[in-house]
Amino acid sequence: MLRREEAKQPTSGAIETWTQPEDEHPDFQRCVEDIRGVLVASRGRTEEERQQYSESLNRAVLGFEEERVRFIAIINDQLAKRRMNHIVPPNRRYATLAEAVFAEVIGMNVLELLLKDREGLEEIQVVGRDIFEVRGGQAIPSLHKFQHVKEVERIQQNLVLFNNEVINPRKRWAEVSLKDGSRVTLTGFGFTAEPTMTIRFYTMKYFNLHTLCHSDYETMDDKIRTVLLCLLRCCFNMVVIGPTNSGKTNLIKAMIAELPDHERIVTIETRHELMLKRDFPNKNIIEYEVSEDDSVHSGNQAFKLALRQSPKRICHAEIRDDDANVYVRACTRGHEGSVTSVHVNELEDAPDAIADMCMLDGRGMSPARLTKRITEYVTQIGIEMGLIDGKRKLLRIGEYVYENGEVKVRDIVRFDFASRAWTYPQPFSSRAVKRMMKYGPEDCGVMEKMGLTERC
Repeated sequence: MLRREEAKQPTSGAIETWTQPEDEHPDFQRCVEDIRGVLVASRGRTEEERQQYSESLNRAVLGFEEERVRFIAIINDQLAKRRMNHIVPPNRRYATLAEAVFAEVIGMNVLELLLKDREGLEEIQVVGRDIFEVRGGQAIPSLHKFQHVKEVERIQQNLVLFNNEVINPRKRWAEVSLKDGSRVTLTGFGFTAEPTMTIRFYTMKYFNLHTLCHSDYETMDDKIRTVLLCLLRCCFNMVVIGPTNSGKTNLIKAMIAELPDHERIVTIETRHELMLKRDFPNKNIIEYEVSEDDSVHSGNQAFKLALRQSPKRICHAEIRDDDANVYVRACTRGHEGSVTSVHVNELEDAPDAIADMCMLDGRGMSPARLTKRITEYVTQIGIEMGLIDGKRKLLRIGEYVYENGEVKVRDIVRFDFASRAWTYPQPFSSRAVKRMMKYGPEDCGVMEKMGLTERC
């Protein structure tokens, strides 16, 4: 007989999963362990075969239909060879024994129900028994819920089992990444108060600035697109800020889409998210994936190599403490038109935040002089992204200026929350106009006609 963990009914409307205790189904559990052993042993003989096999398993776990069907078929064949097809699945949700075994060995338990509706699903967040779905950049409580925390821990162990990773009392976290950019971050008891899983799907499609003006996105309008194209052609160094899921990566990728294919671009990321070479196979792009825990393949080392590979622009996904100095040097020594992101609350805070990172290495530098240099050469233009009414919006484009020992931002573009429209409070400074005249006199003329510059 099915029985349920004695607990109060959830008040949020969450659906509890009906299961039976494992010890009441020894035949099924033995079947599960046998199939798990077969799958682990089938990784392949060469490193390339093992990597391909792990990738296929990861995709099956995350609900990709082709790999899912493939592994259910493998499981079904193994059950037939072992004459186990007579075993009755312990959970009524599964139509066949193969599907029930798949859910235990590879699948995601109650998350299977979410994965069946992948349309618009950007992220799954699990905290203990609670599940949240991220759609349109916003997390909402799921209708589904784990019945036992141990079910979350079992999924964690399955994920690391097939990826040469561990999560145990000595190492209470793990990360699993797919080639398409999807990734899973896991934490266990002792590191977080409850076991957690964050599954972030790679949902980005091919974007350019014109696409982001479309009514489906409304990230910007045509006037802003014209401004951004001018900034790109005139090789301003830019910094992008905004909360998670606000569209920073989308915007950076859309700007890169507008650049000439022959321009050499170097990207430096801790995890491949931009996937530029995949989407822009004809572009002259070198993509670095760095490790914070490996000094041989650190961001600092990637920068040193990148600077010897004749980049026109450097795209640094997120500026961090260790590589701040190298990025600043790159932007001040000829690699104009570079772009990065930084975690700050306001555009005005970015130069000081980067200066603070640079000071951490203990060099004797004047903070004021360093901030001035960063303001004028590293963060020439700031862009702020945000979520408004469920859509990712460009909220500000600002030009950084350093006046009277202070960092100031001239608001070239600003989103007005009252009217839900963009305004253009200030024109570009004379310093910016000189740069436009140097790199793009025609662009300067366009900005003048739009009322965004003094006379060019």
